[in-house]
This record gives sequence, structure tokens and C-alpha cells, in this order.
Amino acid sequence: MENAVKNQKKVNLSLKQYGMVLALIAVYLIFAVITGGKNMAPMTVNNIIMQNGYVIILGVGRLICVLSGNVDLGVGSVVATCGAVAGTLIVDYGVSSPLAMLASLAVGLLFGAFVGFFVAKLEIPPFIVTLATMLMGRGICYVILQAQTKGPLPADYTWVSTGFLPTIKIGAAADGTGGVYLICLIIAAVIAVLVVMGDIRGQKVAAKNGLPTIYTWQLAVKDAVIIGIETFFFYKLGCYNGIPIMLILVAIVVAIYHFITTQTVAGRQIYAMGGNAKAARLSGINTQKVFFWVYANMGLLCGLAGIVLSARNASATPKAGDGFEMDAIASCYIGGAATSGGVGTVIGAVVGAFIMGILNIGMSLAGFDTNVQKIVKGAVLLGAVTMDLLGKRKKK
Repeated sequence: MENAVKNQKKVNLSLKQYGMVLALIAVYLIFAVITGGKNMAPMTVNNIIMQNGYVIILGVGRLICVLSGNVDLGVGSVVATCGAVAGTLIVDYGVSSPLAMLASLAVGLLFGAFVGFFVAKLEIPPFIVTLATMLMGRGICYVILQAQTKGPLPADYTWVSTGFLPTIKIGAAADGTGGVYLICLIIAAVIAVLVVMGDIRGQKVAAKNGLPTIYTWQLAVKDAVIIGIETFFFYKLGCYNGIPIMLILVAIVVAIYHFITTQTVAGRQIYAMGGNAKAARLSGINTQKVFFWVYANMGLLCGLAGIVLSARNASATPKAGDGFEMDAIASCYIGGAATSGGVGTVIGAVVGAFIMGILNIGMSLAGFDTNVQKIVKGAVLLGAVTMDLLGKRKKK
């Protein structure tokens, strides 16, 4: 047994798996230099979560569509319509916030089922169907709101996007300034322990099954970088107002869909369809059923994003959701999803969304013109897709 451990084959850590994380760090540090460290301020770190929660939610849903080899162009209009429904019910009809939120989710689900029916049952190209929902959804939003802004929305509704977990503050001065919220430090410590324990367990499982293990010093460096990033992040949140409710909501969504895509039959079916839809069909996968639930799921997440956005703005506006399609698409492709489908991860989409968020906030702090910001984001998206395609050609 001892000889087997000594002779265990060692391999180098694959940096390709962490390429987007390294890119995220690089982008953040570049803007730290450009802005003179303004993007490292506690309030700015908090705003990265607050202002980009909807991007992460939509990016996760959009990833499911991308994995199946399809697109969804109507997410922005659906988000606006869902927010309009919730805002109108609360302001004009006095409906309670929980019921208005359920209505928003229901409307999003109906939109998703509508798209799923035409795509799955009638086999109309998703590009056409979702282009139609983009136009129809925006029109419905204007009809519901009558081209007016509905607000202000009550505190129990906006709490979803503006609230924070109650906790104890330690190290504060007598006047209440300074200090760090304890829960942020606890979460950072727990994550650090889980990261280390996960790698230790992975090494043991690999060794037990005779598989190559990664050099210990490389794992130590990787863990140090990851722990450093998450500790910095939670420390900055702790220096501001603590853990945002938005962060908890986003974390739950990410955890659920990471589990679905990696540990369930439904997740494997999506990857199989994206890789080769015809082969998936011949292997017994009900592709119509999968297509239907993929778009129904996208609609449900649009409903959630509609709640988050309207709560963030404390109102429902006809112009809400403009350009959200591009934010969702960019977060997926920047995060490593393949344009042809079948390749991509939920974590990659989240990293891509954070890169977009850091770009947006960094360029705003640096005083970039809005037109220049669009040029930069477009160039980043084009670069990510180009690198993906060139990498595939090189493999061939």
C-alpha cells in the first residue's frame, strides 16, 4: 500500500480550467490601477452584487438555452413585463408583495411555456420565436404600464434587492464607524475550510481509484488564490453593510442550477442535445420535452429577474430590461460556453457575469463615455467567442 502511494502518478494542475477566473482577477486589478483603487472600496464591491444580480440570474438561465444549442432573444422584454405586472398589482390594486412576486413568476413561466410550445411542439426556430416574444413582451409591458412608471414599491418588496442580513458588528469605534460585520468573516472562514477539504477529498478519491493526483504545492497555490479572493470579497462586504439578500438569492439560484447541470439526468440530457441533437434523439432522449422545460425554465428565471430589477429600482418602468439579452448572452460566452452548444458551466456563466459587472462599474468609475463602454464590452464578447472557436480549430 505504501509503495502504491509512493508510486502514485502526479500531474500538473490544468490552468485552462481556471482561465476565466484569472481573467476576472486581471480585469479587476487593471481597473484598480485605472481608477486609483476606487473599485476596491467596500461600497463598490457591494454594488457589483446589487447591480448585477439580474445578470447572474439571466446568465444561468441563458446558459441552459446555450447548452441545448439554442438562443433566447426575448429575456429583456419578459423581465420588463414581469416587473410591470408586479408593480401594477401592488400600486394600482393594493395586492400584497408576496402575491405580486408569485404573479411575476407565473407570468414569466407562461412566457417560457409559450416559447417552449412553438419551439418544441411546432419546431419553429428559437431565433424566430424569441424574436417575436421580444417584440410582443415589450408591447405588453407598455400596455400594462400605459407608458408610465409604477412606484414607489413598498419596503417589503424592495427588501429583496436592497436588504441585508442582520448581524453583529465587531471592531467598531465608539461612534459606530469602522468595524466588520461578523457574519461576513464567518462565511469567509467556512468557504475556506470547504475549499481545502474538497481538494483533500478529491486527492484521496483519485489515489484510491488509481488515478493521477495533482501536485500538492500546486493545489496549495490554487487554494491560496481562491481563499484570498473570497476573503477579500467578504471582508469588503463586512466593511459596508454585511451580506446582501441579493447575494443569498443569487447563491441559491447558482447552487440549484449547478446541481442540475452536473448531478442530474436532465442536465446530462441538455449537454447531449447541445453536442448532437440528432444522436440524442436516437439514443432515446425526448428532445421535445427537454426543449419545452429549457424555455419554461428561462421564463421562470426572467420572472425572478423582473422581481429583482423592479425591487432594485423601487418601481416598474417601461424601459426596464433594455439590453438585458446582450448581458445574458455575454456572460455565457465570456464564461466559456460554446456557441454551438454542449459546452459550458454554471460557474463559468457566473464568472462571465462578474467580468461584465466589473467592466461596467470600472469604466463608469474611470469616467469612460457610454459609447466607449459599449465598444469595450463588444470587443470583450467578440474576443471570448473568437478564442473559443480558434481553440476548437487548433484541437482539430
